[in-house]
Amino acid sequence: MALHRMTRATIPDKLRSAKEAAIEQFLRVTDVVEATAFAVSVHPHDNVVGIGIGRKLVNGRPTDTPAVRFYVERKVAKGALPADLMLPKSVNGVATDVIESGRFRALPASVPLPRRRLRPARPGGSVGFKFPDPAHAQYVMAGTFGAVAEASGTRYILSNNHVLADENTLSIGGAIFQPGLLDNGDVGKDQIAKLTRFVPVKAGGGNTVDCAIAEVLDPKLVRATFLPKVGKLKSPEPIAAAEGMRVMKVGRTTGFTTGVVTDVSATLKVKYDLGVVRFDDQVFLEGDRGAFSDRGDSGSLIVDRATHRPTALLFAGSPAFTAGNHVSAVLAELAVSVVV
Repeated sequence: MALHRMTRATIPDKLRSAKEAAIEQFLRVTDVVEATAFAVSVHPHDNVVGIGIGRKLVNGRPTDTPAVRFYVERKVAKGALPADLMLPKSVNGVATDVIESGRFRALPASVPLPRRRLRPARPGGSVGFKFPDPAHAQYVMAGTFGAVAEASGTRYILSNNHVLADENTLSIGGAIFQPGLLDNGDVGKDQIAKLTRFVPVKAGGGNTVDCAIAEVLDPKLVRATFLPKVGKLKSPEPIAAAEGMRVMKVGRTTGFTTGVVTDVSATLKVKYDLGVVRFDDQVFLEGDRGAFSDRGDSGSLIVDRATHRPTALLFAGSPAFTAGNHVSAVLAELAVSVVV
């Protein structure tokens, strides 16, 4: 079974079936008890945080062997594990690979870093909401303005549900600020949009996107050209993420970064405030020089460097990987297109 530069559409049936079998057996969406300093669980139901597809790695280099990938919080020496806790060497005749990723979390910002007020606001900048729950009044947040989107002549800010809609809890019409309040946004002066639509994040499983749009109060308040060095997209049409694709993004926290797509159909568990959530059929990326993203970069549009076309919407990360929704799915769910 030869592997070419895979996209979701070109995954061989045998590889896809083996991945689904592995998900059924090893991936459980349950809260994990926080480990003490001296003991952690390496049971597969706790330690496996994602399952995907790609080339088997040997000494950190990809081979030509197709594999079901187990992404684990911690990779443990074989001698430290009892036989019944070992992950299988193959699933349905397909080789497996175990890759340490750390645990995935949604990436709203949690530390106060100053970010600029921009008029017109541009993709890559800071945006956010005011927490609607009085119990959270002491908190402020910020995420990333992903792109300018459009439907029927109306302009919107595109980002994640957890950046614009507070994980399903912000009311439609709720105020969106630039910069986000964590970045010294002013509730009285800095509203630029109102929440219009979001795809609910469902506790447990069944999720493929974390996305929302907010209608811009005045089209002059935003500009479609991204902050440096992404700049202007060459086309609004999404391009399918492919293994080995070189990508870039500009985000609120880490700014401009580049990286590579390593998995085009990963299923993973992500920690949200509402609980542990399963996402299916996601894109995984690694940074070229250190982390591709960090907290506060959620909502960033990931762009193919070769074509300057959108490919994914960043929503989560671990110490080793960044996760993104296929942007074609995001745009279809929200019934909008990207503005260039």
